[in-house]
Amino acid sequence: MLKNKLNYKLLNILMLVVILFLGFKTFEYWSGFVAKIISILIPFVISFAIAYALYPCVRKLQEKGVRKGIAVGLVVIIILCTIVTLFSITIPLFYEQLISLSRIIGEVITDISSKFEINLGTFQETINTSLNKIIANLGEYISTGTIEFVSNSVGFLTKIIIITIVSIYLLSDMDKIRHRAKIILKRVNKRAFEYVKAVDNELGNYLQGLVIFMGIQLIEYSFLFWIVGHPNWLLLGILASLTTVVPYFGGLATNIIAVVLASVVSPKLFIATMIICLVFPNIDGYVISPRVYGKTNNINPIWTIFAVFAGGALCGILGIVIALPTYIVLNCTYKFFKKDIYGKIDDII
Repeated sequence: MLKNKLNYKLLNILMLVVILFLGFKTFEYWSGFVAKIISILIPFVISFAIAYALYPCVRKLQEKGVRKGIAVGLVVIIILCTIVTLFSITIPLFYEQLISLSRIIGEVITDISSKFEINLGTFQETINTSLNKIIANLGEYISTGTIEFVSNSVGFLTKIIIITIVSIYLLSDMDKIRHRAKIILKRVNKRAFEYVKAVDNELGNYLQGLVIFMGIQLIEYSFLFWIVGHPNWLLLGILASLTTVVPYFGGLATNIIAVVLASVVSPKLFIATMIICLVFPNIDGYVISPRVYGKTNNINPIWTIFAVFAGGALCGILGIVIALPTYIVLNCTYKFFKKDIYGKIDDII
């Protein structure tokens, strides 16, 4: 009699609310321990994410007849060489052009002041002080900051080494990991296997769309900057391609670098670069990107921007990079369990 009167689903929800309330009240006692656990696990989670993202490249090479060990080595070497080369070329180049830009702005202000007899002394001093401060800070970072950061941050360097090594090991064993996970999930819970399969499919589609879009960006911007005569057209094309992993904001950083580099060459190149940076990102965002990801993932632009902003606010650069994959996982989870969620709500009501 009593059993029929009790609503066990409502009771479970009530218990969950009580547990969450107690967890919130005792947060200060266990938060430090959880933070330690998370700090230990983060390098391994990042390593798995890197291995998971690079695995399709290794698989493609294996399909072409390349042995797995050689395929893994090639992929790792290409990625590392690309990152090191871009940083070693882009940062000094941007620094040199920024110095030239500061000098040109000073000369322009001086010419205007003398030709039109306008006293721009205070304005010129403010501009020069601001630019010199930026240049000084950037120069200090390039010359000493990186060395000091690496030498004083043994923990950071250790994490980078661990992530690199673990990523290589996981990449080598990714096919075995996927096979074992498939067997275990099938044995434990068929529904869980279907869910993981759906998430894996969505992430695979995202990576496929990302690779296609990166290729389009490389060709598009290399060609555009080459047409207008930008001296760094290939570098900018590569940067535009690689920064695609950071939706919206990655392209903005590339455009800023392109405009700064063009501003010290000629006014004509500066105007042409500005037109490219204003027009073509909109074409990418509203025409090319929806067509590419529309065939792989149905990604809502508003939710994408929100996810990137929230990821940056919560976890900085890393949060921005993982924002879109996280949104895809959450969206896939909601779609997969949507009928179950609504069904339980209807039962409670």
